[in-house]
Amino acid sequence: MKKHVLLGSRGSVLALKQSNFVKELIEQQWPDVEVEIRIIKTTGDKITDVPLAKIGGKGLFVKEIEDALLRGEIDLAVHSMKDVPSQLPDGLVIGAVPKREDPRDVMVAVDWKRISDLPLGGVVGTSSLRRTAQILHIRPDLKVKTLRGNLDTRLKKLRDGMYDAVILAAAGLIRMGWNDVITEFLEPEYFLPAVAQGALGIEIREDDERMRELLAPIHNETSAAEVEAERSFLAELEGGCQVPIGGHCVVKDGHARIFGMIASVDGQVLIRDEMAGPASDVEKLGRELARKLLNAGGREILEEIYSSG
Repeated sequence: MKKHVLLGSRGSVLALKQSNFVKELIEQQWPDVEVEIRIIKTTGDKITDVPLAKIGGKGLFVKEIEDALLRGEIDLAVHSMKDVPSQLPDGLVIGAVPKREDPRDVMVAVDWKRISDLPLGGVVGTSSLRRTAQILHIRPDLKVKTLRGNLDTRLKKLRDGMYDAVILAAAGLIRMGWNDVITEFLEPEYFLPAVAQGALGIEIREDDERMRELLAPIHNETSAAEVEAERSFLAELEGGCQVPIGGHCVVKDGHARIFGMIASVDGQVLIRDEMAGPASDVEKLGRELARKLLNAGGREILEEIYSSG
C-alpha cells in the first residue's frame, strides 16, 4: 500500500505547475509514495488589484499555507522562494531546495525586442518596486504602471495593448513552457533579479523526520547555497516587497559571488556592489554585502522610503 503525502499549494496555474513538478520528483525517488496536492487560497491570491507593497508584501502568498502546515492539515508546502519572508514561523523549516530554474528577469513585448527599443514614454507593466527602480534607472523616460494577476492574466493585458512591455521572471515562463514569448533576458550584470528568484522551497514542520528523509534526494546543495546567500543579504537589510532591493548569487566550484543593489523608488539613485568568497561562507558573504551597501548610501535610501511609507 502506498504512503500518502499531502502537499499544500496556491491555486494559480504556475503554482500548480511547480507543485506538480515537486510531486513528480518525490514520486520518482519513492515509488511507494503518492503525493496529493491540496489547493489553499492565500490573501495574496485574493487581492489582485493593489501593489504588493501597499498590502503587506510577500508573506501574503504563504501565510495560510504555513498555518495549514502548522495545524498538521498538510505534510509539506511548495513556495516560490522569492515569496517566502526572511523569517519563517516557529516550528517550520525549508526542508529542500530543488535545482534552481533561470533566476533572471525578462522583458516580454509584442512590437519591441529590448528595453532600449521601447518608444519614448512607453508604458511598462510590473508590480515590483525593484523592477520599477531599475527600469527607470535605465530609461527615465518610460512610464511604469502597476501589473498584477497570474502569469496568463499579465500576458493577456500585454496582448490587449495595455502596456508596451511587461517585466516578468524567466522561471515562471520557462516552467509553463512559454519561453517563446520572451523578447529579452535582462542580465544580472545590469538588472538584478529578486532574492531567490527561480528557486523553489519545500517547507515542512521542523520535527518531521519522515519528510526530511523524503526530500533529501531532491535537495540541490548549489541552489540552496545561492538562496542562502541572497536571503541573508535581504535579512540583513530587513527588506521586502516595500523596497527596491535586488540580489543574485552564483556558486560554482566551491566559490561564491554575490551581487546586491539598493535603489530609490524613482531609480535616480542606485547603489550596487558585489563580493566573492568560499561557498562555505555564503551566509556571511550576504550579510557583509548588505552592510557594504548600507554604508555606501543604502541606509539613507531605505530610511527615506520607510519614512515616506
